[in-house]
Amino acid sequence: MILTGIGDEAGAPLDAQIKAARQLGWSHLEMRAVELPGFARGNLHDIPEQAFELAAARLQEAGVGVYCFASTIANWSAKLSDPFQITLDQVRRCIPRMQRLGANYVRIMSYKPDDAESKTPPEVFRRVAEVTRMFRDAGLQPVHENCMNYGGMSWRHALELLEKCPGLKWVFDTGNPVFNPDRSLPPPWPRQNPWEFWEHIRDHVVHIHVKDAIYVPAKRDCDYTYPGKGRGRVRDILANALGRGYDGGISIEPHVAVVFHDAAAQPEGQVLFDSFVRYGRELASMIAEIKAGVSG
Repeated sequence: MILTGIGDEAGAPLDAQIKAARQLGWSHLEMRAVELPGFARGNLHDIPEQAFELAAARLQEAGVGVYCFASTIANWSAKLSDPFQITLDQVRRCIPRMQRLGANYVRIMSYKPDDAESKTPPEVFRRVAEVTRMFRDAGLQPVHENCMNYGGMSWRHALELLEKCPGLKWVFDTGNPVFNPDRSLPPPWPRQNPWEFWEHIRDHVVHIHVKDAIYVPAKRDCDYTYPGKGRGRVRDILANALGRGYDGGISIEPHVAVVFHDAAAQPEGQVLFDSFVRYGRELASMIAEIKAGVSG
């Protein structure tokens, strides 16, 4: 089992991300956005080649590996009406960079859902299947996250996506069901049940994102919490996973100091860094308690 985290939640600068990994005693990071001197912040698969080479050299020098690329491929900002070529270009940029850094996993999604749609359009299956094939042909493993995308609309949608896209695996996010509507049920859609989603998808999970939250109807959004303090059933899900022999990656995506999708919510860098390190330590303590219970 590898404990890691989505690095930019400790700070956009790569040095901040490496420092956080070192403080937590981690050997790997999950890379999403990164900022290097002289270059604008961007996803690791999108930054200029010179910036990527600087990042690769800095990671190697620090002895920090990359467990997974948290890519923006077909994510919540991508629409199905966008040309598929945009997605294909992202995949073609991503593959050699993953190979360069020795990362086996890449987080992908399945496009922004239509608010009036409860069924997944066939074009989603066609596109995600092709993306999956491209990564698998390169010896890499794409993992789909249950987020604000077609595959994340319910556990039923998730299983259908997996059936239609051979070779695809899952990265389960514990916190996303807390705010996501269950579109497999009649509208007005209730929020998803994290435990129910986990039970149905767990056989396909090879990576886990730990996020926890409490949904606040008045603001139609969540208050994000430290692990085990929200409604994401984090402890129950991790205990079940470890009890079933799960030995893959467990990656933190705290959101407690910053919501990645809200650029206006950036706090001071030290607050961001400290909350990331605290989150990692609290998760490690939780896992140690679970393991003690499992082994006992």
